[in-house]
Amino acid sequence: MTLIVDDAGSGDLLFGVVVGAYHDITGEFKYDLVDVKYYQDIFREKEYLQESSRVVSRLVSKFKLKPDEPIHICQGCIFDVAAEELQKVYGEDRVKRIHVEGETQRLVEIAYLDEIRNLGYEPLAEREEKRGKNFFHMMRWLKDNPEMLRYAKTGWPKLKKYQLFKTANVPQTFKAVCGECGVECEVPFQPKADKPVFCQKCWLNHKPAYSHLGKSRKN
Repeated sequence: MTLIVDDAGSGDLLFGVVVGAYHDITGEFKYDLVDVKYYQDIFREKEYLQESSRVVSRLVSKFKLKPDEPIHICQGCIFDVAAEELQKVYGEDRVKRIHVEGETQRLVEIAYLDEIRNLGYEPLAEREEKRGKNFFHMMRWLKDNPEMLRYAKTGWPKLKKYQLFKTANVPQTFKAVCGECGVECEVPFQPKADKPVFCQKCWLNHKPAYSHLGKSRKN
């Protein structure tokens, strides 16, 4: 009588991450998602670890576990925060990190494959055995379908060497006319008719001055 938690997709270029929970006696399976946005602009902040913990907490709460039923959670680093939080709630003796195999792994993988197929991508049959080939297969699909880059983990540092991803995280800019010198410029926000917009040079003349105040010390 054990609830087992696993993930799929954390090492894949496409989509976010599927987190699934399987009860080995009842056969009940539920899953939720860590959205791909956590692997894009904010990836370096590692907020995906906190989101994974929130997802796991929601999933576990959906199962009517008996007080003595153990919870086994995958050893993958995506669950480092989740495991600590579960142990605080359910106890260290009850929550264990394990290498997940079998039915749990199979169901979570199927859920991830269903999600990426919904994007229009057909995964390789041998994706688990040939991870390198799988990566380039996904990348070629994104090259043929650049509008789907919004579903890719573009925040991975290793992707910077590929031309396809060099502009994936560039902030959107908007054309405007400087309210002071009249020069056409670009700004990182949507201009409003009732507020003046300044080019970079003129902005220096209008930028608010800030004083740096030291904190008072107590003797």
